[in-house]
Amino acid sequence: PVTDGSRELHSLCAQLEFLLQFDLKEKRSFFGQRKDYWDFLCQGLARYRQDHEAVRFVTSLDKLKTPVGRGRAFLRYCLVHQQLAESLQLCLLDLDNLREWYYARSPFLCPQHRVEILGSLYELDSITFHLAL
Repeated sequence: PVTDGSRELHSLCAQLEFLLQFDLKEKRSFFGQRKDYWDFLCQGLARYRQDHEAVRFVTSLDKLKTPVGRGRAFLRYCLVHQQLAESLQLCLLDLDNLREWYYARSPFLCPQHRVEILGSLYELDSITFHLAL
């Protein structure tokens, strides 16, 4: 199993975060806080699943104060529970929402890249992750 001490885990998480932040439009909350991929994931998942367990878990963690921290916790939770590909796929279904959050260079807006990314993420479901949540 992959644990917190794995170099590959840190590289994987950094690449996932880079991918989710690449060409992300700058958005701000009502109070001026910058939105991040965490907000995109929450909005995308809310359209298809009103109560996504990863979102519920992450929002219950009082120590997480920033969208980036919540996003990282979400990625870890989804890796442990083999839900990352399915969760991201739900977020990528609505092309209008994707265009609202991402500029044209985002690989999520290219159908071929989207398929390749999701295929790779579904392959991660065969790996066991033992991470501290």
